[in-house]
Amino acid sequence: MERLQVKIKRLHPDAVIPQYAHDGDAGFDLVAVEDVIIAPGETAKVPTGIAIELPPGYELQVRPRSGITLRTKLRVQLGTVDSNYRGEIGVIVDNIFPVDEEEKHDYYYEVLATDESLVGVEVKMPYGTYIIRKGDRIAQGVIAPVSTADFVEVEKLSDTTRGEGGFGSTGVKDEHKRKTIVTKDG
Repeated sequence: MERLQVKIKRLHPDAVIPQYAHDGDAGFDLVAVEDVIIAPGETAKVPTGIAIELPPGYELQVRPRSGITLRTKLRVQLGTVDSNYRGEIGVIVDNIFPVDEEEKHDYYYEVLATDESLVGVEVKMPYGTYIIRKGDRIAQGVIAPVSTADFVEVEKLSDTTRGEGGFGSTGVKDEHKRKTIVTKDG
């Protein structure tokens, strides 16, 4: 199978040109080019220092890395880079670290890193703050074909066995039988 040729432009001297770690990998790592500190409840854009030129009919999907999702409270938001976009690829990251009322006013000169170590910082930060360090593999990219459509407005859609059932309706045969009501008496 012929490999797709994708042009990459380095926008930062420390940017890492993507590469696949193993044959058969669907994704390649996206690497941070600067330190980004994210306090609990905050969202940040992590710069990668690269821009790409995808052929028409393709997109770059920005996805989480499973290890970071498993080990930390950082959540990479899914993203799409369209074939006509030529700006820097940024990775949107949320810090979902829960802060209880007792810890909410605790501030420290150390923050959590993506590898679970503690990193010293110059300014006191709230408990549960993370740092994404320059050079961290923060997300993965997957290049995928895109289908586009012509939308045709109609008065009626065709019937199916599912119909309008959605949002958890698949596999639920008799919804009222599944509900359990708990009272004070047990």
